[in-house]
Amino acid sequence: MREVREWTAHATRVLNKRRDPVVVQTLRSATAATIAYVIALRLSPEKAPLTAPLTALLVVQVTLYATLTNGFRRVNAVVAGVLVAIAFSLLVGLTWWSLALLIVAALAVGRLVRVEEYVPEVAISAMLVLGVTTVGDTAWARVLETLIGAVVGLGCNLLLAPPVWVEEAGESIEGLARRLRQLMLRMGEEAAARGTPVDRAAERLHEARRLDHDIVEVDAALRQAEDSLRLNPRVREGLLHRVVLRTGLDTLEICTVVLRVLARSLTDLAKEREPEPLFETETGAALEQLLSEIADAVVSFAVLVTTHLSASAESAEERLAAELRTAAGTRDKLALLLREEAERDPRHWQLPGAVLTEVNRILDELDTEHRTRRLLEELDRVSREQRVRMPRLTRMRERLGVQEQLWRNRTGVGGRSR
Repeated sequence: MREVREWTAHATRVLNKRRDPVVVQTLRSATAATIAYVIALRLSPEKAPLTAPLTALLVVQVTLYATLTNGFRRVNAVVAGVLVAIAFSLLVGLTWWSLALLIVAALAVGRLVRVEEYVPEVAISAMLVLGVTTVGDTAWARVLETLIGAVVGLGCNLLLAPPVWVEEAGESIEGLARRLRQLMLRMGEEAAARGTPVDRAAERLHEARRLDHDIVEVDAALRQAEDSLRLNPRVREGLLHRVVLRTGLDTLEICTVVLRVLARSLTDLAKEREPEPLFETETGAALEQLLSEIADAVVSFAVLVTTHLSASAESAEERLAAELRTAAGTRDKLALLLREEAERDPRHWQLPGAVLTEVNRILDELDTEHRTRRLLEELDRVSREQRVRMPRLTRMRERLGVQEQLWRNRTGVGGRSR
């Protein structure tokens, strides 16, 4: 039995490695570069057509969308550089001052043709072509090799379908939510303690500030997932997935900011009341309970955002709504206790009031109705931007959608036949 478990764990690790972005990128890049070199050996007049594998290596990316955009920009950059080199070779040849002018001109042309990060490639291509004797043959051979590398790079991503990184992005979002939960639980325990040293409260504030680095990492994973959904034939409703994940991360980021402000309020309160406890016993227990309930709701929200099956999403939404109702009741109880404390001891009343305001903000951000409105607004905004940016493609998609619905109505597919 133990051997079976070890074998299963080993197989799981192997499968996870196969989906690791570094492994996927390495295998796809090596395959594309090798194939491009073999093809270029047959088609290019150069003895060592290394431009083809170099182009394939640079064009191939983890996602199909990035491959298409990078391939076009790189080919554009190389062709622009070759044309600049041909013009300089015919006019002035290669000297120290013509090389300086060549670089300036190539970089300027790169900005004009909008190749973005491949602007240096324009100058590199121009210098390589200008530095050889048979300028004309080498120039067009370089263009040919570049086209071969770009086509092979694109073909590798079409044949070896790139993975969809939504699951990895979802794991990152859920990981961020769990770290938020752990911090809330610790803050609640210390708020209910009989004495909270200032240095301990300040430590929680530093933990809240460090969550900004976690958000940056989650954002990078989400951007990769968004790229993997674009132009991917294996994905339906890619726009919806992108918007759901992005708005979910935005909500967690807002909660992180509010939690940092809450940690600051508790730290200031600890400074003012030291060595006395932050709150009275009943008030501290209510705040601990409320932060615990909000912490559970944050995790449920992350599960809701990363759940794609309708039945599971409905269950996650119901659980989140129930947890938010419970937290709202505890919030009301805490509000009464804080008001009574302020009446008995009006010193620094604004700090307990700030604590109540901040937990209210987190509850508002996690509210399911607020989430639905935010999602619909973002979908409308993205759809409007797409219609403005690509009006013809939008009209084509709408016509295809109408035709598909008419076909379904006639045949009864996807619903009851008439």
